[in-house]
Amino acid sequence: MPSISTAAPTSRCWRTASTAGSPSCSPPSTCWSRTARSDKPVIREDELEDAFVDLRRQTKGHIFVQWSAQNIDRTVTLYRAAKRTGRILVVDLYGADVLRRMAHGTRLPQPGKDFPELMVVITPGGKRLYERQGRDAFVTEMATSSFATSRSRLVGARAFVMTRDSMLNDFDAAGLGFTSADAYAFSNWSGYLDPQDPNSGWARAHAAGSKTLKLHTSGHASPTDLLRFAEAMKPRALVPVHGVAWDDPGIPFEAIRRLSDGETWRIP
Repeated sequence: MPSISTAAPTSRCWRTASTAGSPSCSPPSTCWSRTARSDKPVIREDELEDAFVDLRRQTKGHIFVQWSAQNIDRTVTLYRAAKRTGRILVVDLYGADVLRRMAHGTRLPQPGKDFPELMVVITPGGKRLYERQGRDAFVTEMATSSFATSRSRLVGARAFVMTRDSMLNDFDAAGLGFTSADAYAFSNWSGYLDPQDPNSGWARAHAAGSKTLKLHTSGHASPTDLLRFAEAMKPRALVPVHGVAWDDPGIPFEAIRRLSDGETWRIP
């Protein structure tokens, strides 16, 4: 019998790396992820892409972007913005790893000759992380590839650069710190940002005179849309795997099968 756990991924519909074409969708699933509490409108990823293109045209230096490597939609948005503006998108080892794992059989960007606008930077922290996992071969493959770049090579360039707070000291050590010519875009849920934290990318970029802004949109469907979909699909079980609002009044989901963290459920 098949089984699932609370770590099961949700069905997603991804945009492709090309600047035209329809999304590439996975089949419907009864495992749902949801954090949205309301039906408030959100901008589309293509509108966010336009915003990044505009920011690129206004920025003389780098655009440092803090986003989750697991947010494939956002990675594609940034790749397309880089391609449209004649720039490159630089991801770290983990970002490259996620794309390698997800892109097989799709048109999603991944490090390689087919996506020349995508480069990989190896920071000391990222290298240590993968070496601790026994994945030295992956580090070597990335470092010796034609799509590898370095922190020193990026100094003075104009790229979209993946950024996390844990990477900032490594960037600084190589002369790739924030400058007044750069922009810093926070592209995650705003609840993850503490602009008063002096060690955050936001605070450090602001202190350096970089332009700081939030460029994000929710990847989650609204409660109304999810309810309509559930009513149309009529699943025997609907398993919440992420979210905070499944018990909100006025959202009468049926056939909910709740699992505790780490609990495995065998599908009947």
